[in-house]
Amino acid sequence: MKLRTVSLVDALTDTLRTRVLDGEVDPGAGLTENDVAAEYDVSRPTAKAAIATLVQQGLLRREPHKSARVPVLTEGDVEDLFRVRLPLELAVVHALMEQEQVPRAAAEAVDALAHVPLDARHSVFVHADLGFHRALVEAVGSPRLSRVYGDLSGEIHLSMIQNREALGRDRIAAEHRGVLQAMERGDGPVAEQLMRRHLEGACAALVERLRPPA
Repeated sequence: MKLRTVSLVDALTDTLRTRVLDGEVDPGAGLTENDVAAEYDVSRPTAKAAIATLVQQGLLRREPHKSARVPVLTEGDVEDLFRVRLPLELAVVHALMEQEQVPRAAAEAVDALAHVPLDARHSVFVHADLGFHRALVEAVGSPRLSRVYGDLSGEIHLSMIQNREALGRDRIAAEHRGVLQAMERGDGPVAEQLMRRHLEGACAALVERLRPPA
């Protein structure tokens, strides 16, 4: 098996992504090309490319003539994100039931999430949580579907950080397992119902956390 060659831009992108997900860069805080280049001893074009990748993935936002910043998700952002996620992921479950397949990677992701230490870094938790959803998407075998889901991945990552605190590891893992068990039984309607309940519950919990106190 050949190991994937990682470019300097990819390595820097991964490092910055982990910092954002672990909360080392505060929401609203900026990342300038000059600061990143100086901190990691890389060229400015390398820093620019890494930041641009995170902007494309939704982990950073950039307004004209301003530095890229970690977005502060609002109630509207979360509701809009799940407005897109819900039909997309229900379609994924439906497609997998038609194909009569339950991806092994999804089951492995459920087990991985259940064993994530409660004090693990956010990036570790998000990787395990998103692993379940991504495994289902990738198993459909649709490049376009995977690309659309990939375009949402940054904001999904950011929402999952708050989702961890809103729902908790055990509830999320149990809901993932429930969807998977329904799929293993070949019960598509129940699997879709449980996925809908999982996503709608996550959205409601996140919106509640973001809503300012009365």
